[in-house]
Amino acid sequence: MEKVKITLPDGSAKEYDKGITPLEVAKSISGRLAKETLIAEIDGIMKEINTPINNDCELKLYTFNDEKGKETYWHSSSHLMAHAVKELYPEAKFGVGPAIDNGFYYDIDINEKLSEEDLVRIEKKMKELIEKNEPFKRKELSKADALVFFNEQKDEYKLELIDGLDENTTAISLYNEGGFTDLCLGPHLPSTGYIKYFKLLSVSGSYWRGDENKARMQRIYGISFPKQKMLTDYLEFIEEAKKRDHRKLGKQLDLFSIHEDAGPGLIYWHPKGARVRNEIEDFWKKEHLKNGYDLLYSPHIGKAQLWETSGHLSHFKENMYSPMEIDEQDYYVKPMNCPFHILIYKTDLRSYRDLPLRWAELGTVYRYEKSGVLHGLLRVRGFTQDDAHIFCTKEQIEDEIIEVIRFSNYMWKSFGFESLKYYVSTRPEKVTGNDELWEQATNSLKKALEHEGLEYEIDEGGGAFYGPKIDIKIKDALNREWQMSTIQFDFNLPERFDMTYIGEDGKEHRPFMVHRALLGSIERFMGVLIEHYAGSFPVWLAPVQVAVIPVSQNYFDYAQKIVSSLLDENIRVKFDKRNEKIGYKIRDWETQKVPYMLIVGDKEETNNTISIRKHKHGDLGESKLDDFISELKSSIKNRNNNN
Repeated sequence: MEKVKITLPDGSAKEYDKGITPLEVAKSISGRLAKETLIAEIDGIMKEINTPINNDCELKLYTFNDEKGKETYWHSSSHLMAHAVKELYPEAKFGVGPAIDNGFYYDIDINEKLSEEDLVRIEKKMKELIEKNEPFKRKELSKADALVFFNEQKDEYKLELIDGLDENTTAISLYNEGGFTDLCLGPHLPSTGYIKYFKLLSVSGSYWRGDENKARMQRIYGISFPKQKMLTDYLEFIEEAKKRDHRKLGKQLDLFSIHEDAGPGLIYWHPKGARVRNEIEDFWKKEHLKNGYDLLYSPHIGKAQLWETSGHLSHFKENMYSPMEIDEQDYYVKPMNCPFHILIYKTDLRSYRDLPLRWAELGTVYRYEKSGVLHGLLRVRGFTQDDAHIFCTKEQIEDEIIEVIRFSNYMWKSFGFESLKYYVSTRPEKVTGNDELWEQATNSLKKALEHEGLEYEIDEGGGAFYGPKIDIKIKDALNREWQMSTIQFDFNLPERFDMTYIGEDGKEHRPFMVHRALLGSIERFMGVLIEHYAGSFPVWLAPVQVAVIPVSQNYFDYAQKIVSSLLDENIRVKFDKRNEKIGYKIRDWETQKVPYMLIVGDKEETNNTISIRKHKHGDLGESKLDDFISELKSSIKNRNNNN
């Protein structure tokens, strides 16, 4: 029997009979691995685990613990769900059904609006299909034959997808499972029986290809797992996430609002939300000044010529608002702050002695986002960027990147986020800047992370066309990852704006330019912060830090003295004068998640004390006001994030 040599990720190699499958290789290693293996990578190409191996190769096996294993599991679950929908609604037509970060969805066009009860029916049908354990079978058709097939199905969505494929595409893959065939690149699980535990989570409206001018569809979201406990844990996580939803808490805590009739994706900050934002921005400004940054303010609009020079009108126009005509010239509201900072740079002749320049701005920008993707504070059309630009020499660049990383880590830990992950995004195919610049910049990013002893992952080809970058992801209280900080090289704008400095040799040189955002945007950061703390902000950030509650009107004068003392110490306090029972007031302030309540009545006035209640902890007993103020100010000063 002819043999093939298979090399595994650990470098070990072994000969097997030609035609062996990845699943059989897994069995030769261990029964458990064979049971858990979902997908294989053969010489860098993802394949089903029942694919025959006919040549020497490198082989990787993936389980549900791996991202590629999850992706395959969830994409196959999406295919299964579409099959169930087709069984129940024969007229159904299908858009796309990808795996996403947590689960899967499918966009579907049917003649009736789906309800929660309909999702239960679809789940029941999915279980029936799983019990049949039908295999996922791949077949390839020519583009012409694929068009004929989906024309017979009268599925214009698949026809549009096929029409949009590259003209050089010679084969189009379809997957059949039972009586259902779908356009799909694959790969898939071996059969429906691999899908064990699942739940359809919700149904919502969507637009074909995310374009609100195209057909309206229905999007069904689902999740699936190989183990029951995984599903149970995830559903509990979903319930906790619902409780923490910043949109719900924003309304409950009176922090912000969005008014569709006045313009979607635009945030209205209420007094309490504005207080939290003000604390964030004050801290941001103080720390930037301490770290050698100068603060800038720039206009909100600029002539079209500026955005033509910057390249935004050629590369970013679909995300910009329509122009407004002023003095017979087109102006645009700014989608970014960087061109304005460059204009400030160019107001003077710069020397190497002036560099580095670190310029920061909390600059409000406006970008057009499709209405279907807007999401509370997390995806908006008007937002304030935590923005900065560094202009420096190539000799300074590595030290500057190190300082930005340190600063970013400090900022996140100051707000109570301890778990950070780092990614270096490298050169894509089409770029601005020569090979030497790209290599030097990419190495600077890597060396800076290594200098700080930080592990990082490489995002191959993930850089922008104008430079490589570091992305920093944080984990919140629910262990969710959020993409927040970015440190981005830019070889494009210095060239476009002909930026120079006079070097030590007396000649003109091009400065290195780094875009840098630590928190990302104030709006998105606030949304993440609300969900991280479930609206229960640490005392230094809380919009109301203390509520003073007299047990009756007889103690208003004593309560007012306490309120005045707290105000004198710049503590944010509310005096509750409502004619309500004390129990009701306590429950209400607890709902408002105020860190401390001070209860005063006859005993407290007689003893010149206060009774303290702490949010989520209850009664802490009596105390002298001065002692309470001293401890509270210490907690605020130290930015104690423990609630």
